[in-house]
Amino acid sequence: MAKKAVVLLSGGLDSTTTLALVKQKGYKCYALSFLYGQRHGAELNAARIVADTLGVEDHQFFPLNLAQFGGSALTDQSIPVPNEPTEGIPVTYVPARNTIFLSVALGWAEVLPASDIFIGVNAIDYSGYPDCRPEFIAAFEKTANLGTRTGIEGEPFRIHTPLIDKSKAEIIRTGLAAGLDYSITVSCYSPDGLGRACGACDACRLRAAGFEEAGVADPTRYQELARTTA
Repeated sequence: MAKKAVVLLSGGLDSTTTLALVKQKGYKCYALSFLYGQRHGAELNAARIVADTLGVEDHQFFPLNLAQFGGSALTDQSIPVPNEPTEGIPVTYVPARNTIFLSVALGWAEVLPASDIFIGVNAIDYSGYPDCRPEFIAAFEKTANLGTRTGIEGEPFRIHTPLIDKSKAEIIRTGLAAGLDYSITVSCYSPDGLGRACGACDACRLRAAGFEEAGVADPTRYQELARTTA
């Protein structure tokens, strides 16, 4: 009997690759996306398409308005998304986001029940977010097993990060080997109303560099390209 797994799915490149890998492992996948007050809905639209394309047992959209607090360029429209690399932790960091997301995933996993939770965090090609590091994931897994009934009485929870030590190019090659079509994913922090990427934010730069290093064509729809070829 196939095991169940909760997979965090943003609709971006990394989370989509993670879902594909979990499917390959034979898990019954339960995808979890968040309406957290982000400045655009392009990723969530992509998440719907990804979940439908790859096939999941259930896809939940959890409402969670982190924009109520603000503090990030992704949840506060008054804070511009940087178009150049910055020093330190960037303003696109959303306070405690992965802590909150994993906590919600943990709650759903306990109900299903599912002892495996997958998240596509990466500690190599990332923007400097502290909640993408192996130390954080290990600490959260320990907390999950200390603070839940399942952790005490049942099978221990495991937080899986299959992309944690891969470069963006390695992630892309892995996804392509699994048959992924990355044109259905959205990674941009500032896409336009048609879901076309800005090409300048951290997420776009890392994504574009990954395709270049992987030596494959970048299927991303960029705003500039759309304008020049219209």
